[in-house]
Amino acid sequence: MTDLREAELETMRILWETEEPLKPADIQQGFSWEIDNGTLRSTLAGLMEKGHVTRGKKGKAFFYRPKSSREKLMSQIAGRLANFFTGGSAADFITQLIQSEKLSPEEIAELRRIAEMKINEPKGGKRK
Repeated sequence: MTDLREAELETMRILWETEEPLKPADIQQGFSWEIDNGTLRSTLAGLMEKGHVTRGKKGKAFFYRPKSSREKLMSQIAGRLANFFTGGSAADFITQLIQSEKLSPEEIAELRRIAEMKINEPKGGKRK
């Protein structure tokens, strides 16, 4: 379910950034690289098959919208990466990411803020 190719991830990014369903031509324009129409249509078909997008028809045109949320998909992908790189430890995976990146003081402060929120989070539930 989380085995997504780069074009599929880029398509999902574009769809998540808008509130409205998009036609393939609109999605194609949002790509950060050039993608031909046939490749995009194949990408959309793959995403539909995997259950990540839905398609509706308005007039003669098909419009696409995300079915999977960004958060859910990111969590699934991060879990797979954690399994691969650290044997499944989310903490070890996050630690390795932080250690390998050059972070600004502002980014470090934000990470500290998030860590403090997690420490103070009630057991068994997420704070909203």
